[in-house]
Amino acid sequence: MTEAMIWNKPGMASVKDMPVLQDGPPPGGFAPVRYARRIPSKGPSAMAIFLTTFGAFSWGMYQVGQGNKIRRALKEEKYAARSAILPVLQAEEDERFVQEWKKYLEYEAEVMKDVSGWKVGESVYHSGRWMPPASGELRPEVW
Repeated sequence: MTEAMIWNKPGMASVKDMPVLQDGPPPGGFAPVRYARRIPSKGPSAMAIFLTTFGAFSWGMYQVGQGNKIRRALKEEKYAARSAILPVLQAEEDERFVQEWKKYLEYEAEVMKDVSGWKVGESVYHSGRWMPPASGELRPEVW
């Protein structure tokens, strides 16, 4: 294309003959340019989140405290029941021990009847203190 077709003029001898065409703003000016960050506020505020979290934590700790009170009361009840029944259990065990000890002494007398100078039921340790037999010693069903 030639300049004559572009400008509807029969031709130009110089660039200076061209009409001055300058860009400018539209009438009324340009629309304002948004350059600031405008983040929409969606969801709860930071204070609401903090208070909700604090409330949930406080309620949970209250529940833990209530559970500890209940567990402590159950433990005290269990210990009280055990301490109440302990004398009965100890008496039963003592009775069983005496019966088994008599059987043990009879068995010892039968086994050691040929050994001269053997005293049935006498401790072999000579410490002066009475020591109960080792566990399982008086329980033949365990042997």
